[in-house]
Amino acid sequence: MPDRFNLIIIGDEILHGSRQDKHFAFFKNLLESHGLKLNQVQYLPDEPGLLIKQLQRSFSDGLPTFVTGGIGATPDDHTRQAAAAALGVPIVRHPEAAALIDGVTLKRGEPTDTPEHCQRLKMADFPQGAEIVPNPFNNIAGFSIARHYFFPGFPVMAHPMAEWVLETHYADRFHQTERGQRSIYIFGQPESRITPVMEHIQTAYPGIAAFSLPSVGRTLSDGRTVPPHIDFGIKAEGSACRQLDDAWADALARLRTLGADLQETAE
Repeated sequence: MPDRFNLIIIGDEILHGSRQDKHFAFFKNLLESHGLKLNQVQYLPDEPGLLIKQLQRSFSDGLPTFVTGGIGATPDDHTRQAAAAALGVPIVRHPEAAALIDGVTLKRGEPTDTPEHCQRLKMADFPQGAEIVPNPFNNIAGFSIARHYFFPGFPVMAHPMAEWVLETHYADRFHQTERGQRSIYIFGQPESRITPVMEHIQTAYPGIAAFSLPSVGRTLSDGRTVPPHIDFGIKAEGSACRQLDDAWADALARLRTLGADLQETAE
């Protein structure tokens, strides 16, 4: 799956609701804008044992993965240590990351022999073999290892760092997979009646996936209301896109045979 990426969002503050997650929507849109796809998302607490277990699984999956949160230097930050443990490597100080932190301290007009600076330098401690990911916001780097990219939890830092990762390491994957979709609203029909249509389409047109999303109704941004309906459609990737038009015509014909009230989707 050369165009798929995973996302791991770490932080008690998100799981407990004290901060709203701003990562999922951003990363989904960022990937899609480059013709890439978000494969899965995990939300994890700041619990070392669980982080190690989930990172071990993620490293074994082999997909490029963005990881946000938990790479600070306070006792509640466990991500860097968990990543090292998951890979079975020690934590070591990265000289380039440390030099960047030295520069941050000196720019503040502070000496580099203070307890505060020594504490700050812990953010240059990465799993052995890691490389830095530049942080344009404050010059305190994140790190990458085994195609996993570790960023601070702050969106103002993590988001431009993710953009850098894509442009630097994955530009050759941009817009390499053709994707297509057709959809329509169905009114006055239960899902049980349109399920055979979905099954037929997926059998008759290999590679075409049908979807059905029931809705209790909603109000659009322009004030119009859409009553309860089913958002029905089909989608495809790669060579299967060549079958989309035929499959869609087939699906619509079968839905009309059922007496379905079909209306174009409204946005």
